[in-house]
Amino acid sequence: MNEAGNKLKVLIADDAIFMRTMIRDILEKNGYEVVGEASTGKEAVEKYQRLQPDMVTMDIVMPGMGGIEAVKAIMKIDPNAKILMCSAMGQKALVIEAIQAGAKDFVVKPFQPSSVIEAITRILEG
Repeated sequence: MNEAGNKLKVLIADDAIFMRTMIRDILEKNGYEVVGEASTGKEAVEKYQRLQPDMVTMDIVMPGMGGIEAVKAIMKIDPNAKILMCSAMGQKALVIEAIQAGAKDFVVKPFQPSSVIEAITRILEG
C-alpha cells in the first residue's frame, strides 16, 4: 500500500507469457496491482511512461531492446524508478550491468514467491 492506502502498482516486463503470469499471480496474491505487462524492453519503456507504476519487474533478456537498455531508458524518464531484475542462472555479469544502469535488486529464475516479495519489499522500502 502507498501513503494513500492504494495498492502499489507494478508493471511486469518479460518476453515469456508464462513468466508474466507467474509473477502476476505472486504479486496479486500479495496485494499488489498489476497495471500492465510488456513483452519487450521498448514496450516496457512505453508502458512505464504511460502507466507510471510504483515498480517494474524486468526480465534481462528480451527480443529487440533488452532489459538493461530498458532500465537505462526508464531511468532517464524517472531517476527514482524502482526496478527489480529477473534473471536466469548464469547471468551474473548482466545483473551487475543492470544494477549499474539503475536497477535496485534482482531475483534469479526459477524463483520462489517469497524471494520475489522480499526483493520487492526491500526496493519499495528503499
